[in-house]
Amino acid sequence: MTGRMIDLRSDTVTRPTDGMRRAMAEAEVGDDVYGEDPSVNRLQAEAAERMGTEAALFMPSGTMCNQVAIAVLSQPGTDVLAAGRAHVVRYEMAGAARNAGVQLKGLPDDAGFFTGADVDAALESSAHHQPPVSLVCIENTAQAGGGRPWRAGELADVAASAARHSLPVHCDGARIFNAAAAVGIEPRGLVEGCTTVMFCLSKGLGGPVGSVLCGPAGAIDEARQERRRLGGAMRQAGVLAAAGLYALEHHIERLAEDHARARRLADGVAECFPGSIDPDGVETNMVCCDASAFPEKFLARLADRGVLAGMLDPDTLRFTTHLDVDDDSVEATLTALADIARKG
Repeated sequence: MTGRMIDLRSDTVTRPTDGMRRAMAEAEVGDDVYGEDPSVNRLQAEAAERMGTEAALFMPSGTMCNQVAIAVLSQPGTDVLAAGRAHVVRYEMAGAARNAGVQLKGLPDDAGFFTGADVDAALESSAHHQPPVSLVCIENTAQAGGGRPWRAGELADVAASAARHSLPVHCDGARIFNAAAAVGIEPRGLVEGCTTVMFCLSKGLGGPVGSVLCGPAGAIDEARQERRRLGGAMRQAGVLAAAGLYALEHHIERLAEDHARARRLADGVAECFPGSIDPDGVETNMVCCDASAFPEKFLARLADRGVLAGMLDPDTLRFTTHLDVDDDSVEATLTALADIARKG
């Protein structure tokens, strides 16, 4: 990190490692629109195997995966249920309304989580002149919960309610590998009961571009058409898929390091700015803090000391650890925080 800003704004800012760049340069490629790119095909097969699904589809972004999944699984003119502060609700530019003709109904949001009872209550509303519900979406890890992972039992509760009402479930698993590392089970164990799941290669896994939607073969066939409709069909995409394969092979085991560094950072933030965060709530790579606990122009002052952080929303300041953040980066950040706190 020497000579470069320490960038804690997001885990999307990582740069490909030397090994990943070599894999990209040496990738076998073909025309993926014709299904002839061997690297893309290998990535999709690997993704489906890891998630325990029949098929998978490589796309440019996690948002596209979510939008395609919603279009495939929902019905126009219906409600899609999600936590009130979920990514699909807040950060996808009202895409579900425009692309799929659905309305997102935010459920009571306990730090990014809801329960089967919340799903049941939303379905009861349909009997009182409110729109029918066609899909349930969860987000794991829950960004609004500071990166807290869903536990298998919590998901099972929601999935059971959805099954009672014959509703499909989509998992926005942008950081599902972080969730799996935190709770100590394989990712497929965190998506049981879900119809589809997407995960990002360009976040904690350190890939430069791309996400993968996994699910039943029929749904993925439909997703391929929706991807094309949105302009997401790619040609010799193997150079990107090779980076994703490298990430799956080399960058999963190290996620625990990101989590440990995030906890170290959270301890320091709490010490410097009391009331800003409860470090015990930090389980993965996000350190989400109460912005009101920090002094005026905090982000600018931090940047002057060589560290970038960001805002998740007007009330939440976020630091995110990732592949390009090492122990020295964390210590330098803690030094900068202490200096700001000391000067008030």
